[in-house]
Amino acid sequence: MSDEELQEQTQEEEGQAQATAPKKEPEAPAPPKPIDHVKIKAILDSNLGARMRTWLSICARCGLCADSCFFYLAHDKDPQYSPAYKIKQTLVELYKRKGQVDRAWLENAKEIVWGKCSVCRRCSMFCPFGIDMAIMFGVVRAVCNSQGIIPTGLARTKQNIIETGNQMAMANEDWVETCEWMAEEWGEDYRDLVVPVDVKGAKYMYTVNPREPMYYPQDVGMMAAILHVAEESWCVPTVGWDCTNLAMFAGDKAAAAIPVRNMYNSAVELGVEQILTTECGHAYRSAAFEGPYFLDLPSGKPPVPVKHAVQLFWEYLKSGRIKIDPAKKLKEPVTLQDPCNVSRSGGLWEMLRELTLMLVEDFRDMSPNREYNHCCGGGGGFIPMGPEYKRRRMESGRVKAEQIKATGAKYIISPCHNCFDQLNDLNKEYKLGVKVVSFKELIIESMIVPDKFKPVEEDEDETAEGAGEE
Repeated sequence: MSDEELQEQTQEEEGQAQATAPKKEPEAPAPPKPIDHVKIKAILDSNLGARMRTWLSICARCGLCADSCFFYLAHDKDPQYSPAYKIKQTLVELYKRKGQVDRAWLENAKEIVWGKCSVCRRCSMFCPFGIDMAIMFGVVRAVCNSQGIIPTGLARTKQNIIETGNQMAMANEDWVETCEWMAEEWGEDYRDLVVPVDVKGAKYMYTVNPREPMYYPQDVGMMAAILHVAEESWCVPTVGWDCTNLAMFAGDKAAAAIPVRNMYNSAVELGVEQILTTECGHAYRSAAFEGPYFLDLPSGKPPVPVKHAVQLFWEYLKSGRIKIDPAKKLKEPVTLQDPCNVSRSGGLWEMLRELTLMLVEDFRDMSPNREYNHCCGGGGGFIPMGPEYKRRRMESGRVKAEQIKATGAKYIISPCHNCFDQLNDLNKEYKLGVKVVSFKELIIESMIVPDKFKPVEEDEDETAEGAGEE
């Protein structure tokens, strides 16, 4: 009997067995756990300092935060999307009720603080009293999370972090193998290219968004090529290579501490000078600014300085360490996405523009822009929240789509993975006709590669072999 016949017979026997087997009644879902009001009260009390008391009492209901919110604008200025109203419906009520809320109330709060807000912090810039509503929404997220009430996709991502240390649950061995694979692939175009692993004393320890080795491995190859041509001292770690931190958007401080601790520990153990993050917004914010607080570090600073890839690219091009061929600069109109956590919460908006102007000829900024640019709609945990929230992402992303369309651009640069995915979705939804690219892509396409890094031609190989035989 051939293998195919054996397989067909086995499948037929399995099918017959399933057909004749007694059908099991579906198990009833486990009843939800009772709400732990003690835990909720503890979270509320721990966050009720002077700052929070002031914010809760000082709001003048002026409405400036409403017009700053892209959710509010995208939903035709429906008052329920006003940031102040969303705070009143959630955090204010939690304190008013002293945490005595039921599951239905928390489920509704979940849909507000995750489904109607990306914690982009734009509203806080327009508040005349400086109320940081993203922090306030974060408290509500923490309360909901404490009761297991969070979007399913985000809960799954958080569990991956707890169990494996990275959001994609990718084994460290698979990560290293991907690096070796990319070194081999890109080594065909760049002579002697390697992806160094766990090199002690390197200048940079490069960390990535797990989406790269999982879905965009070419990103790892492109970064390796840029660092190779720059003759940089660098490496990737075997452990702590995930610089992202979606757990911080789940309202779980303990889980949010895991990837940061892994990253910091590897950097210290390897004795590197700096941690380098990939083109990701919230990764930079977590590693450079929030991470020390997740770990309760007294200094409030990471043990090793953190640099975003954009900062490194800017330094390379500005100093001439990487040279750009003017003839290969992008000629078509280009606009730029300001990721909330790179610009508004990271302060790199001018550097983004200087870098863009070194790579393109026709740059058209969005309006508004820089720290005032609107969120793309994919941040704050929205992308991993999954299909059930995609329609909301598309609806709220209308503001961003209109911004892009108004520029007439054919390309949009996105130095952030969440923005990259959201912009691609918006491109399809609103038929924008643009191509979303990263800075890595533009640099790879236009940088001048010195001869010593170019691949060895076949005739050179033959000459070298002949010389060896002699």
